[in-house]
Amino acid sequence: MANTVEYASFNLKKGASVSEFLLVSDRFNSVFLSTQKGYISRKLLLGGEMWADSVLWETMEDALKAFNTADENAVACEYVSFIDEESIKVLHLSVERSY
Repeated sequence: MANTVEYASFNLKKGASVSEFLLVSDRFNSVFLSTQKGYISRKLLLGGEMWADSVLWETMEDALKAFNTADENAVACEYVSFIDEESIKVLHLSVERSY
């Protein structure tokens, strides 16, 4: 079965502190994401004003379970509180080839 990449692009809310966001992002990764079944790795990306999370999961099922239960976790909710929710775009993609 192919690994899955969860790719979420977003903008921070106007006035959000980048340094605080990065601290919360670290907690989000260590307390929530990295403890989920099937988690492999995560990259937090920045291009101009746009941020993106790229998370590698063992399976699509693992990715979707973590995605669908994130709103039950206080640290995940704190992470999302920095994000302009209208700007979020999320894709779940299967890895067909790795080079």
